[in-house]
Amino acid sequence: MTVESPPLRRSRAKAWSRLRDGASRWAFLAPATVLLTAVLAYPLLYTLDISFRSFSLATFAPSDWVGFDNYRGVLEDESFLNSLQVTGVYLVLALPVQIALGFGVAFLINAEWRGRGIVRALFLIPMVVAPVVSGGIWKIMLDPLWGVVTWFIGLFGVGPVEWFGDSGIAMITIVIIDTWRSVPFVALIASAALLALPKDVFEAAAVDGANWWQTMRSISLPMLSPIIAATFVVRWLGAVKMFDIIVSTTNGGPGQATNVVNLYIYRQAFQLLKFSESAAMAIIVLVITMALTAVFLLGSRRLENRL
Repeated sequence: MTVESPPLRRSRAKAWSRLRDGASRWAFLAPATVLLTAVLAYPLLYTLDISFRSFSLATFAPSDWVGFDNYRGVLEDESFLNSLQVTGVYLVLALPVQIALGFGVAFLINAEWRGRGIVRALFLIPMVVAPVVSGGIWKIMLDPLWGVVTWFIGLFGVGPVEWFGDSGIAMITIVIIDTWRSVPFVALIASAALLALPKDVFEAAAVDGANWWQTMRSISLPMLSPIIAATFVVRWLGAVKMFDIIVSTTNGGPGQATNVVNLYIYRQAFQLLKFSESAAMAIIVLVITMALTAVFLLGSRRLENRL
């Protein structure tokens, strides 16, 4: 009968301890894993399955396997490609403005001046208003006949403006409304980041005689660059899902000027009942979003490593 040496017994005990520790962790994670799989993975896999099949309205279930036919048809759909282009225009217009304004407002409300607490609290109100409500409020305000904005610009001799009826202005109007809702969110993140910056660096800059502009340009912005990049990614993921405001204001019009991809997919699925084609569109949008998000995350990580 062989007797184990003390080092071997300790090694085996450590191995069993690690095994029990790992098993206990997975036991605690199991309910959450099952729930996430049911809530997230199953609908995604079901959508992926539908995108490769035809959809029977008689049984309201996917039927014959058609392979990539749905994807080929979607990629040949000019309206779908146009909706991707419209979404891209919206993102290019909205995201830089929202990030710049959000961080600018954060610098303002974190400065020392009387009444900033009240302004900071009031400034967060747009963020908690439902998007549909925001769209309805702005639609009333921008009404070309009875809106308060029409009355105000009329004081300066400017005639009524078709904010939602002019294809050249409609998208800009949507960007303004979404910016009104989203800037408080960006400002909230930026304010938290500003409060976390080390104070000794700013004190040293003040001793050296740096003014507020030099401090912001040479100290605050470089130190906030990773936060700005991360905020851009978070806001990008929210902006891609633009739907509610457009439904409550332009409904995709005039023409196709504000017909973003989510609205187009919704119409294809729940108005025209093209569930297989709309599932293929959703998967294409998901892949594009994941690819661009990976690029943005990689860029933000490299930017953080350089600082």
